[in-house]
Amino acid sequence: MLTTEHRADRIVLYNIAWQQFENLLLNLGESRTARVAYDDGALDIMTPLLEHEYYKEIIGDIIKDTAEILELDYEWYGSTTWKMELKKAGIESDNCFYFQSEALIRGKLQLDLNQDPPPDLALEIDVTSKSLNRFPIYARLGVPEIWSYDAGEIKIYQLQGPEYIEKEQSLVFPNLKVQEIPSLIERHRIAGRRVYDKKLENGYAEGNKNNKSPYFAS
Repeated sequence: MLTTEHRADRIVLYNIAWQQFENLLLNLGESRTARVAYDDGALDIMTPLLEHEYYKEIIGDIIKDTAEILELDYEWYGSTTWKMELKKAGIESDNCFYFQSEALIRGKLQLDLNQDPPPDLALEIDVTSKSLNRFPIYARLGVPEIWSYDAGEIKIYQLQGPEYIEKEQSLVFPNLKVQEIPSLIERHRIAGRRVYDKKLENGYAEGNKNNKSPYFAS
């Protein structure tokens, strides 16, 4: 029997078969604001709020800026739908990135997790609490690292066995002080987006010069 749970910015449907999930994705199409997560019969449909989208975009930009500064090859796929029927799992992260596995997917316009690697890093913005615990979905899909932004903090989680463990250091950016990103955003939010890139570049240069960067560990 189909059951539902409804909130202002989301609705959760239960007892949803995989084919129903696939059909709903087709009906929703690509040009939509709603994002979905599927966990073994539970389907979460979320419409993001403005604050949510702001932090999604700005933290995503900082990840890309950092990769450029460090001259790392990368690719990002935004809120692409990642799914595996055998795992009964599907998710659209707030943003996702390939770094370590970038060479394996370079140039591809279609990806299939049954044969391609999952993103190396997923970004989750928790401005409003999520109705589904998304970590088990990511774990079944094999995503190695998640950054979770919530209440002015970013926490790093890395997949170890069947679950995620909180860590202090990122696998993608071992020297980046990830926990300092929210304070960087809040200090310079009024100044505009270009300031973040300059602050990161200057911080990286300071670290190379005197090992005293506010954003990069020596």
